[in-house]
Amino acid sequence: MNAKDFDTQFRARLDAVATSNLSDALDRVGIPRCAIHGITPQWGRTKIVGRAVTIRLIAAGAVPSGAHLGVDAIFNSEAGDIIVIDNRGDLHHNCWGEILAMGAKQKGVSGVVVDGAVRDVDACETFDFPVHARGTVPSTARGRIVQEAWNIPVRLGDAPVRPGDVIVADVNGVVVIPIERLAEVITAAEEIMAKELAMIDALRAGESILEVDRRFNYEQMLRKSN
Repeated sequence: MNAKDFDTQFRARLDAVATSNLSDALDRVGIPRCAIHGITPQWGRTKIVGRAVTIRLIAAGAVPSGAHLGVDAIFNSEAGDIIVIDNRGDLHHNCWGEILAMGAKQKGVSGVVVDGAVRDVDACETFDFPVHARGTVPSTARGRIVQEAWNIPVRLGDAPVRPGDVIVADVNGVVVIPIERLAEVITAAEEIMAKELAMIDALRAGESILEVDRRFNYEQMLRKSN
């Protein structure tokens, strides 16, 4: 799916649902291991939606290094994409900073999702570039880690991510949606969200939590028949 079709058909709908709704939808349609915990916004309460442009990192010296990590992926990204970096949860080696963020901002990239650590978060906030990661560390990547490859299948935690899969990241974490199941997942998420909003309305109207639970059959709400 190209960027234009994604933006036209799906972006606004994904903006309207939380990762919690999408995670429930993924459970409903039977897609496992697509919700990632522990990767959160490193400034503010940013939410990002986009197609994945992937990078996998490796220890320096393991492969010949060319351009600095991330440069190829950023240069070849399209507006609205999300850079996804697989650094295996490493919190000791930074793999994203101000220069890469500004380069991505220049390309119209929606944000970055890092299974690992980042730096220059304060600078990224000043020019409004969303950074979702496991944490921060000030040390440079130079001489420590390099790009093994980009535009290849990677992992965020236990979740597989292929180039072009859809990423949604917010304060609750990250979900990965296989691109070929996107329409199905969004529809399920919208149904789940509508039911939860109806439950909230009922509680605000004075129904007890027990009454609402029974009426909406909350425990079984992920079944397709509900």
